[in-house]
Amino acid sequence: MPTVLRIDGYRFFFFSDEHLPRHIHIEKAECYLRIDLEKMVVTDSYKISSKEINKLLDLTHEHREALLGAWDEYFNKN
Repeated sequence: MPTVLRIDGYRFFFFSDEHLPRHIHIEKAECYLRIDLEKMVVTDSYKISSKEINKLLDLTHEHREALLGAWDEYFNKN
């Protein structure tokens, strides 16, 4: 599970056997969120407030290019 970014206790990561569309998983304690990096929409969430979701969407948008670059680098390393 490559961790791409850590901010404010949130861990941004993807699994080593991911699928398209390009997306990022985010967790902190029991909170979980998955964001589609291409459409910038939440595709899954667990025990997370709407305030946290908005914060994480903002953070993901701010770091979107780096997250997409990490995805492409990891999955195209053949």
